[in-house]
Amino acid sequence: MTSIDRIAEPWGSRTPYAVGEPWPVRVDCRLEDGLAESDVDAWVQSASLLHSNGDAMDIAVKDGRIVGVRGRAGDRVNHGRLGPKDLFGWQANASADRLTRPLVRRDGRLVETDWDTAMAAVAGRTTELLEERGPSSVAFYTTGQLFLEEYYTLGLIAHGGIGTIHVDGNTRLCTATAAEALKQSFGCDGQPGSYTDVDHADVIALFGHNVAETQTVLWSRMLDRLDGVDPPRLVCVDPRRTPVAERATVHLAPRPGTNLVLLNALIHELVENGWVDTAYVEKHAVGLADLEKVVAKYPPERAAEVCDVPVEDVREAARVIGTAERLMSTVLQGFYQSHQATAASVQVNNIHILRGMLGRPGCGVLQMNGQPTAENTREAGADGDLPGFRNWHNESHIAELAKVWNIEPTDIPHWTSPTHAMQIMRYVEDGSIRFLYVTGTNPAVSLPELERIRSILSQDRLFLVVQDLFLTETAELADVVLPAATWGEKTGTFTNVDRTVHLSEKAVEPPGEARPDLDILVDYAHRLGLRDKDGAPLVKWSTPEEAFEAWKECSRGRPCDYSGMTYEKLRGPSGIQWPCTEDAPDGTERIYVDGAFRAAPDDCESYGKDMVTGAPEDADAYKALNPEGRAILRSADYLPPHELPSAEYPYQLITGRTLYHFHTRTKTGRAPQLAAAAPEVWVEASERDAAREGWSEGDVLRVATPRGEVTARVRVSGVRDGVLFLPFHYGYWDRDTGDTGASAGGNGGENGGQPARDRAANELTITEWDPASKQPIFKTAAASATLVSRTDGTPAPAPTTTASRPVGGSVQATRGGESAAVDERIGTSEEES
Repeated sequence: MTSIDRIAEPWGSRTPYAVGEPWPVRVDCRLEDGLAESDVDAWVQSASLLHSNGDAMDIAVKDGRIVGVRGRAGDRVNHGRLGPKDLFGWQANASADRLTRPLVRRDGRLVETDWDTAMAAVAGRTTELLEERGPSSVAFYTTGQLFLEEYYTLGLIAHGGIGTIHVDGNTRLCTATAAEALKQSFGCDGQPGSYTDVDHADVIALFGHNVAETQTVLWSRMLDRLDGVDPPRLVCVDPRRTPVAERATVHLAPRPGTNLVLLNALIHELVENGWVDTAYVEKHAVGLADLEKVVAKYPPERAAEVCDVPVEDVREAARVIGTAERLMSTVLQGFYQSHQATAASVQVNNIHILRGMLGRPGCGVLQMNGQPTAENTREAGADGDLPGFRNWHNESHIAELAKVWNIEPTDIPHWTSPTHAMQIMRYVEDGSIRFLYVTGTNPAVSLPELERIRSILSQDRLFLVVQDLFLTETAELADVVLPAATWGEKTGTFTNVDRTVHLSEKAVEPPGEARPDLDILVDYAHRLGLRDKDGAPLVKWSTPEEAFEAWKECSRGRPCDYSGMTYEKLRGPSGIQWPCTEDAPDGTERIYVDGAFRAAPDDCESYGKDMVTGAPEDADAYKALNPEGRAILRSADYLPPHELPSAEYPYQLITGRTLYHFHTRTKTGRAPQLAAAAPEVWVEASERDAAREGWSEGDVLRVATPRGEVTARVRVSGVRDGVLFLPFHYGYWDRDTGDTGASAGGNGGENGGQPARDRAANELTITEWDPASKQPIFKTAAASATLVSRTDGTPAPAPTTTASRPVGGSVQATRGGESAAVDERIGTSEEES
């Protein structure tokens, strides 16, 4: 056993392995100082909540408290490894500022009350609005961090009980494009690949996916392949010099907003060089002729000009991809949150269809998730989809769901698809939505153009309910705040991007009067008096396991089939991948084997959309295009972004994550090691831009767009020229006090040595979204940057271990010290570990 500083070494020790071999086991363990594993009273099964990888872990409990975590050696996802957010984030559960009693607004202030009073207010206002204005006055906005059982209950209440179409999740901000791209290409959501494809691939292509920071354990797996014999070649598409880019065979850093041009050029080269599996395409796909017609207009020279990348690099990336024997691809926010997001992401699917690289070891595509339970929102119908990947426009699917819920088909609103998050905010803004129920998310920091969002959420005519752990920036604006239990304090299941389902068991009691989200939602349903067509309660369960059993029946026969799972089965050494059925009791590692898609007109989840306009296609058009249910090669032409650099705003602004934080830092900002590793906002600029502007490391800059400004110290990093990067995790400052108020992990009223007015990146971002996926665009705003003051010797508060590392100068390396020491136990088998 060795001990290692996992802030300084976020990916831990290497355990190299060769192609086709199993990934070696390494068990990571972090306990409170002074405790040994033998001191722990109980180890309780769970998995990661602060990223989307699905790392399995056991929670250490002593004297009724969480005192640490340990990776699960036998789990298929992580083989015992944990990332920094796993290892340290659990400390936030015991933070002194947890919400422990409900709050209601009285005379403009939030004051503590009892549960009956709070829930009576929530249910009472819902009932009043349903009587006065109807279901369209009520909306729900949820998270990507609840459990499957809670999403399913919420979807039933909203769609089947209240009858509103205004239901979405903050997964709209991170993985709506993943779902839409899969629907466009395969007729249905559901990830074709598996994490085990890393073990077999000879080429791994990462498109806008800084896996080293967003899914640290998955990057550890890739690093171990890279350090073994027969390492895979890497293709990286990212405008920053990330740790992935540093290990890449080819790194393409396109101008923001031009991803589609680059992907069209790569496919152009596949076609031109004969790197297409024509037999596979003829048997299993439609749309080749139209795709070829479009990509013919995008030779590498055009990509080099539009994307501002070397033409030889475009050709080399195409050659690496085109000659791969086993290609694995991943996609994330660099594509999803950028211009023409769906169109660009679909081209990655097209590459795999053209190359016939689906459904075999090493041959898979993962349209990644950004949150731990984003997959569950889509499966269970809490993010704008119907449960079980059913089609809103297929009457037989509606009738099937109505039978499961024992209601009339007409009780399920399906005249159109549910309202997406950005449109929900517009309806709140114009007053047609008067009740908004927010669970586990912080839109006052995470949505674009925050001045507008604060104004919307602060309206007197809006009744805002916030269900959360802390008094976030959004909760401060609420009429009712409901204290929720979190990970480790409740039981439920959640599913990662490669369809692995984990059970997370209750380890400790929640603080004070905080309740599990499921309990709150069931109480809400009963107070509303929601009934099925026979007069029985619409929500027929009260425990997580009962909700899971109900979900199994809803999923039976659908692509995301859970019918073969049980809580007892999930208590085994590893999570299980859906579909899990009587015929596949141990789960299914890869889907779409031998071209077996779920794209038939009567089975598909979506008939597709025009990727340029967003206009939905109808059943007849889909049936004419794809009568046999094959994969669909869809194409689109490039259109320039709406907001381009100008003399006044000469830069392009992109936002993103850092390794040590999750979303708006509600939990990670309360974990000392994580907060110290990235304590405050910064802005990144390239070395050439800094030299031209006369900026030095640590200078204080004011970054502005037509919508707002942020003041931060500059980090001269490996970001491409002409681009500024801001991490989006940091909440706004209270203008009255100069402090962060309830902002997570606040650091007083100083930012970069100056009194701070704003530090939230989304003060600057634009209210615009992809036409097909409706995902907001966070990565193409035009911006300016001006010097506020010269450095006082203090560098930017950006980590040096990540894509934010400085390109020069002497900046002290990011370290965690003794408080970040983690035990690693390495073995060649589960038994040895």
